Amino acid sequence: MAYYTYTKDPIGCFVEKDTGNYFEYSVNTCPEFDGNREYYPHIVWVGGEGVCGMRGYRYANVKKTVAYIITDEDENGPVLERWFLKKNTAYQMEFNKELFERHMNWGKECH
Repeated sequence: MAYYTYTKDPIGCFVEKDTGNYFEYSVNTCPEFDGNREYYPHIVWVGGEGVCGMRGYRYANVKKTVAYIITDEDENGPVLERWFLKKNTAYQMEFNKELFERHMNWGKECH
């Protein structure tokens, strides 16, 4: 089966320790987010976008071994869950032109 993603501009992926589920995450650039981006700099893509009014993502702070996820909001403010992570992989985001050109020209200098 092929890997399918619906995320927008993912910067990494983690495996949640208890369930073994994979989640991708992005930088929190949502204009409707009125919280502190310093505390919740990420969006974790959880699926379900468009189902029963769900957004398909949660605001979060993803660290190396734990993620703090806003799962709901009540009269006291955000409801947080702490997810322990088994694996957290940051995607390579920067395009290295020199390395790319060296790769594309590999073997040509030898002739």
